[in-house]
Amino acid sequence: MNDSKAAHKIDQSLNLRVGEWIEVRSREEILATLDENQSIAGLLFMPEMLQYCGKRFRVYSSAHKTSDTIELFSIRRLSNSVHLEELRCDGTSHGGCQAGCLLFWKECWLKRVPENQAAARITNKESESRRSSLAANLNSLSHSTRRSGQPECFRCQATDMLKATTEVRRRDRWDPRFYIKDLTSGNVKLFDFIRFGALAMLNAFLRQWFGRGYPHIRGLAGETTPSCKLNLQSGELVRVRAREEIERTLNRQFRNRGLFFDVEMVPYCNGNFRVLRRVEKIINEKTGELMKLRNPCFILDGVTCSGNYSSQRMFSRRHEYLYWHEIWLERANEGVREVNNARASI
Repeated sequence: MNDSKAAHKIDQSLNLRVGEWIEVRSREEILATLDENQSIAGLLFMPEMLQYCGKRFRVYSSAHKTSDTIELFSIRRLSNSVHLEELRCDGTSHGGCQAGCLLFWKECWLKRVPENQAAARITNKESESRRSSLAANLNSLSHSTRRSGQPECFRCQATDMLKATTEVRRRDRWDPRFYIKDLTSGNVKLFDFIRFGALAMLNAFLRQWFGRGYPHIRGLAGETTPSCKLNLQSGELVRVRAREEIERTLNRQFRNRGLFFDVEMVPYCNGNFRVLRRVEKIINEKTGELMKLRNPCFILDGVTCSGNYSSQRMFSRRHEYLYWHEIWLERANEGVREVNNARASI
């Protein structure tokens, strides 16, 4: 494998746009780009990504910016990287973490596929051959998922995100040029660009002079927060309760039994969604520790954080799943029309 200097040198841009077809390069090609930490320019290549080598996918979004979920919860720059449609970490090499993070792909790990060849797939023979060679190298990649000297702590793209990104200065966050690539890459439509840009300016004014933004959440439950048990199962259709109902379950810190109700969750209120799964263990992105949740929660299919309602995270395309307590949900009538997209109720 190359040293970090050589690996960084080939971190080149394809200027991929949303919707383009790409093919993930072979294991051998990708390993040749990695440094001794199994990364390139700080971005870790994880064992969970091996299964996609040689296969073709559409670009879901440009990852030229992403949200910091470790320290400041603000926006950070990332070079020459994209997300691919439906490709999330399954946690198999990270203690069974159930966070389901969207995977980051360096563009040098990918190659463009002509539109007329997009439907092609690798043959079964090639697939079997690559599986056997992948198995021989899985141990070395798996070793990189553990922090040195801390066998019970993990490394992943999320825990190493500060290494793979650079800080965005406060003045640059108000420079319109910083957001142009959101339009040119296809990440954001013009209507949303104008709508959420205007909301960001409004919220900056409200937070500066009134100490709160829009939408505003209240915690009305007092210090002891209620709970309920619905025994929800994957695939069940649920309705997210109205914001006013949820506010009555939150303390002054907007938490219910330790789980924070984020402003990004408000647009999903009153919508109907399918339960994706129950979440009982996730990796602490700051420490790498695999945490077993004292109060398990749920993630819903297609219900993710947009960053557009938060301070300093507009147009982040990381789309982390949002976590829900059962008391914020109720079983929906199977006869009602399912809502797959967020409906703003603010």
